[in-house]
Amino acid sequence: MATSWTVYLVRCRDGSLYTGITTDLVRRLAAHNAGTASRYTRSRLPVKLVHEELGFTHSSALKREAAIKRLSRPKKLELCAKKPAARTSKRPRRGPRPRTPL
Repeated sequence: MATSWTVYLVRCRDGSLYTGITTDLVRRLAAHNAGTASRYTRSRLPVKLVHEELGFTHSSALKREAAIKRLSRPKKLELCAKKPAARTSKRPRRGPRPRTPL
């Protein structure tokens, strides 16, 4: 089974945005805030998660990360402001069954 990758954006203390990819977002955010994840965020602690996109292969995550990095700052902020799509289960919800006359 292929590993699922996440593309994420964090906002640093100075207001700058950092984009990255990971297979374990919780661990990666902890590493950022511990100052061990990247040289860029090390001097801009703490960081806060502002956007995430789930379910990529490694290759597609790298491509999406590069695409986000090419965006202008206003476009990145627009991306962060959008609410993520609601996660839905694969099973449809069932309401009460209609009553049939006897």
